Amino acid sequence: MSEKLQTVAQLEDKCVDIRSNLLNFIHRIGMGHLGGELSIVEMAVALYYKYLNFDVLNPKQEGRDRFILSKGHCGHVLYNILVDKGLYTKEELWSEYNQVGGRFGMHPNFHYLKGIEASTGSLGHGLSLSVGYALSARMDKRDYWVVCMTGDGEMDEGSNWEALMTGAQYGLGNLVLIVDKNQFQIGGTTTEIKSLEPLDKRLESFGWDVINIENGNDMAQVLAALDKLPKPDSQTRRRPIAIISNTLKGIGMIPGVAGTAGSHIFMVPNEDMERAMFQSIEALRKEQA
Repeated sequence: MSEKLQTVAQLEDKCVDIRSNLLNFIHRIGMGHLGGELSIVEMAVALYYKYLNFDVLNPKQEGRDRFILSKGHCGHVLYNILVDKGLYTKEELWSEYNQVGGRFGMHPNFHYLKGIEASTGSLGHGLSLSVGYALSARMDKRDYWVVCMTGDGEMDEGSNWEALMTGAQYGLGNLVLIVDKNQFQIGGTTTEIKSLEPLDKRLESFGWDVINIENGNDMAQVLAALDKLPKPDSQTRRRPIAIISNTLKGIGMIPGVAGTAGSHIFMVPNEDMERAMFQSIEALRKEQA
């Protein structure tokens, strides 16, 4: 099974489905990093259902594209996508999550889970790993994308900037960084804690080409940005590419929570809250022409 969705409408519908599955899961386990998970859904769905060369029936295929979720605390999105695509069952995810001997933890671990490229969750490590993966592709003379997603708060970590320098130094033309810029981290806004601005100019000064997405929760804009990516080329030295995806933290959550620091770690304690959240998420579904 290797489901590919082509139209904006199909992908938008899939986003609502994944958000609903994610909410159901969070309600069952008690809490999760729901705000940042909801903000990345459009990008994750576009990658896994349209762009990435990734086959759930052959998750270790040598020529596959590699996706590394450096903001590993949002791994529940990956879990629910892999369940939806048929690599795991919902029952496996629900019964094994955070259990002794279970494969699914708060942060994804590639030793236990097929379809996960790297163990992440220690923020600031994913981009360095991705640089290594991209260099490995060059050494093996294989052309595949290495796509790394970080959070904007995660960009506080100095290791990211070392990795940016290294990626540019080696001209890694098969490396893509996606910054989920939802404006918040656990302690408050990124502007208050450590401003990144102007992020696009800073990334360019480190030797990267930059694609800006004004609204990273608008599927048409996400697809337009990903369509700009050239074919992956591990042998030709060129500037790596960074995509800045401006998103709303907690999009789809109940009014007053989305777009706040309070959505970062969120509990769905009862059926009334779950019902209200489902209604809010379902409201994102658009009428089809």
